[in-house]
Amino acid sequence: MTDLLSLSRAARLTGVSRGTLQKRIRHGEIETFEGQVRVSDLLRLYPSVSLEHSGLLKQVERIKANAVPRDRDPDHPLPSPEVLLSRLHALSDALAEQVNRANALQGLLDQLRVQLTQTIPERATRERLLGWLDAECAAIAEQPEAEARRQLLAKDNFLRLIAASVKVIPSGHEFFVEGSEPILNAAVRAGLRMNYGCSNGQCGACKARVISGEVWKVRDHDYVLSARERQMGYMLACSNTAVTDLVLEAAEAHSTADLPHQEIRARIRKLERQTDDLMLVQVQLPRTQTLRFIAGQSVRLRLNNAAEAECPIASCPCNGRTLHFYVRHRQDAFSDTLWQHAQIRDAVLVKGPYGDFVLREGHAAPAVFIACGDGIAPIKSLIEHAVSIDSVASLHLYWYKPASEDWLTSWCRALQDALDNFAFTLLTDADPTGVLARIQADLPEPRAACYYLAGMAGPIRPIEQVLRTLELEDDQLKVAELSSGSGDAAADECR
Repeated sequence: MTDLLSLSRAARLTGVSRGTLQKRIRHGEIETFEGQVRVSDLLRLYPSVSLEHSGLLKQVERIKANAVPRDRDPDHPLPSPEVLLSRLHALSDALAEQVNRANALQGLLDQLRVQLTQTIPERATRERLLGWLDAECAAIAEQPEAEARRQLLAKDNFLRLIAASVKVIPSGHEFFVEGSEPILNAAVRAGLRMNYGCSNGQCGACKARVISGEVWKVRDHDYVLSARERQMGYMLACSNTAVTDLVLEAAEAHSTADLPHQEIRARIRKLERQTDDLMLVQVQLPRTQTLRFIAGQSVRLRLNNAAEAECPIASCPCNGRTLHFYVRHRQDAFSDTLWQHAQIRDAVLVKGPYGDFVLREGHAAPAVFIACGDGIAPIKSLIEHAVSIDSVASLHLYWYKPASEDWLTSWCRALQDALDNFAFTLLTDADPTGVLARIQADLPEPRAACYYLAGMAGPIRPIEQVLRTLELEDDQLKVAELSSGSGDAAADECR
């Protein structure tokens, strides 16, 4: 193990979030070297690092089980025998290289002792130098952090068997591939916006070039790579897993403008009433297509009778084939159809994505989410995405809703129980001054946070005006003003 670790690997080894490490970096507690941190700095701040006492794996399992529902196949955290064997070989080679290097250094020390003995005639000077050399070698072997380094090395080696690290260039984004999952699945789960289309090997849109490392094909694909592409190291990210740590050259979307407009024929998978006039609509996309969108965006849904509405997506991009929406019954063509005529497996056309109510990129600052009523839908997507990418220092959700409604409250409570850096406050009213006072009481530095405000225009505009008194930068405050609908079939009828 080298003396420098990437931020992602350091967070994984210590059992804390990337956001926590980035906060300590901002406060000057850890130095960084081209995005990497020293092992010695890590052990100074986390001296009790050990495989047995790390809560990382348990924390991740709690999040998956309690906080962020997944409507997809069960995870398979353990690698397949083939991948595990390849990783064992790679790890064995790396350890053998380290042993050879250690032996070479020991041989160099022995030669140095011989040279000191032969070239320094004065006995006192010679013995003083040899004594100093022996004392320094003994001190290195017996220094307090030596055992901690061994623990860290053991843990790092264990985690390398379970997961491989992937770095994408030119963006520099890094993520982990668990078990034998496809690289594309891991990238989407980590919040990366790599190009892809079908996600099952037919379109070739997820083509990427392996700069270093080894991959293993986990599924066959219909798309045919040319001989030239194979020679240059190209592979399909949806059909290969990472055997060793990888460096990939791949295209990524950098903003909402980089995402293509998509029209996908899907089906209704679930219709579940949350209250007397609120319904959860779950839409399932076909296996051959996945919606590429950024958390916080919306799409237009067109039903069989041509009734259409724009609805915020309430689910995480980590599962682009299953989309969640919360729709109010407003006695218009769209909601009337859902309440009175829609059935499971009915066709629906998904068009989009739209909007730029998305997380601020490249910042680990605390995130404050303020939802008024049904504004929780796009904010739910943002929060699930923030939890998935694990790069935000802290998250605090303030939600004002009628006391008579209890939908999604258990989801909020589960997140608060599962995550150390998540807090939830249920507001009794949407008084702008009161909301700001609560935020200032909860956050030590409210001007350093990023704010995400969503809801109907009536309650959120006064809150927006009050938040702007904090003198925030333009990209520190994002607002999603949801429409109340006009009764027209093509109007925005989800709020």
